[in-house]
Parts: sequence; structure tokens; C-alpha cells
Amino acid sequence: MTETDPKKALLERREELLSVMKASTEGRRPVELDQTRVGRLSRMDALQGQAMAQETERRRKNELQRIDAALSRIETGDYGYCVTCGEEISAKRLALDPSTPLCIDCANR
Repeated sequence: MTETDPKKALLERREELLSVMKASTEGRRPVELDQTRVGRLSRMDALQGQAMAQETERRRKNELQRIDAALSRIETGDYGYCVTCGEEISAKRLALDPSTPLCIDCANR
């Protein structure tokens, strides 16, 4: 496995998330409740789809916050160290998720 630049990987993932979020606004729009135009089951399906789209959006925003925090840690020189205990985070863990703020021990607690 080749070493990648964590800052580059984080910035690429950030741009990817922002692009997907911009493109996925349709699913989060309010569901039309006009019973003459849409049947009850169709509305229920639309509401469920809307709820799933909103949850997906919430998770993307959470990931963006983690990425921004990791980029901030890179700038301050704290990247690669657990924010809880201060121990070094393993290179394999950072390669898997460059935005992870915790070492494996603190993450398991």
C-alpha cells in the first residue's frame, strides 16, 4: 500500500462530499401533501425517501466537520495524535480514515 498525503486525501474527499451534497438537493425537498395529485402510499414513500435523504445529508455534514477538524490539526501540527489521550494514531488507521481523531484504544471506549 502506498503512502498518500493525508491533506490531499482530505481535501479531495471534502470536494467530493460538497459536490454530492450540491447535486442531491432534490431528495430533501418538502413532500407535497395534495391528496388529489398523489396517493397516500406514494406520499408515504416520498416521506420515507425524504427522511433517508435528510439522514444521509446529516451524515455528510458530520463527515465534513471531521474533515475540517483534521485539516485544522494538520495546520497546527497535531495531526496523527489522538485528541483524547495524545498518543500517536497508527498509520494504518489514518490510511483507512484520514479524518479519524482518536486512537484505536480511545475509539473502543
